[in-house]
Amino acid sequence: MTPPHLLAASFADAGVMHGFFGRAGGVSTGIYASLNTGLGTDDDPGRVRENRARCAKVLGVDASRLMTVHQVHSADVVIVREPWDIADRPKADATVTDRPGIALGVLAADCMPVLFVDLEARIIGAAHAGWRGALSGVLEATVAAMERLGARPSRIRAALGPCLRQDNFEVGLDLLAEFERPFPASRRFFAPGVAPDKRQLDLAGFARWRLSECGVDALEDLDACTLDRPQDHFSYRASRRAGEGDYGRNLSAIALVSDKTRL
Repeated sequence: MTPPHLLAASFADAGVMHGFFGRAGGVSTGIYASLNTGLGTDDDPGRVRENRARCAKVLGVDASRLMTVHQVHSADVVIVREPWDIADRPKADATVTDRPGIALGVLAADCMPVLFVDLEARIIGAAHAGWRGALSGVLEATVAAMERLGARPSRIRAALGPCLRQDNFEVGLDLLAEFERPFPASRRFFAPGVAPDKRQLDLAGFARWRLSECGVDALEDLDACTLDRPQDHFSYRASRRAGEGDYGRNLSAIALVSDKTRL
């Protein structure tokens, strides 16, 4: 079975192999139904491997060449030069590569997944950006790592997939203060909340701003909220509201395939 997935129009029109995968099309059951790709969950490892293999097939690569990292909400980026054993995956929150036959993926369940491509240089990237990672600069670090391989920010296209959106992203004033310390202008991404001590964070808007600041203006936002449609996407907040003990992960991935007629 081919898992259904969302596509960024600007990537698809250019023939870029990618996908923002949700819950459907896998073999996991229960709270992980059905396309859980999270290696760090308590799901059956064999089912997770099968789910990842199904996604890799969509991307046109072998499952062993779908690279994800042990995500730690950092600004750390790994340049992928050859596949690693998934058991030895490095701790980081973004990857970039210029090597054909490799797919780069990130896992999320409310955090932002962002995919990148420089079509001319044939360089791709993938970043996992929760509020901690976004605030610490993981998106800017991903662009910088792509530049080191020969990409140019003015040529980079980015796509932002399903994540927690402002209407559902309630935070406290302490988080507003954390953002304002390094970025005073970030106040505009915090709308009034339902109570005086609450705000609604537009993390996607913050991401668009930070990418624009480092020269990436071609950003497509799929404008999908994980919490709005937990039947379609795994959502950490939805799982907590339901009293579930764990939650699945959505995979977002992009591939640099060897066929030069596609990326």
